[in-house]
Amino acid sequence: MMASFFEIVIAVLLLGGALLALVAALGLFRLPDLFTRMHASSKAGTAGSGLLLLGVAMQSGEIDVWIKCLLTTGFFVLTAPVAAHLLAKAAVRAGAKLPSNDGGNPN
Repeated sequence: MMASFFEIVIAVLLLGGALLALVAALGLFRLPDLFTRMHASSKAGTAGSGLLLLGVAMQSGEIDVWIKCLLTTGFFVLTAPVAAHLLAKAAVRAGAKLPSNDGGNPN
């Protein structure tokens, strides 16, 4: 009974991570400008890879795999927002237009 519970949890983590990775990939194709694309790839991509790594660690059950997965997830969580910020800053310096924050109001 307990083994099937863990298998369900692992399956949910892996499917959730894969779904978030798919959302990040679709965001790169479907969103209109550079800044929203970076937001989709950094946020959903980081969350998706974190869930995938957590699912892999739970499936393995070995301590060295747990350590590697946790360190990799920590690396993603620390570096993805910094990379997105630096890319946005470079894009603004290169002349990319910032999206307007007026809610579509013409005035």
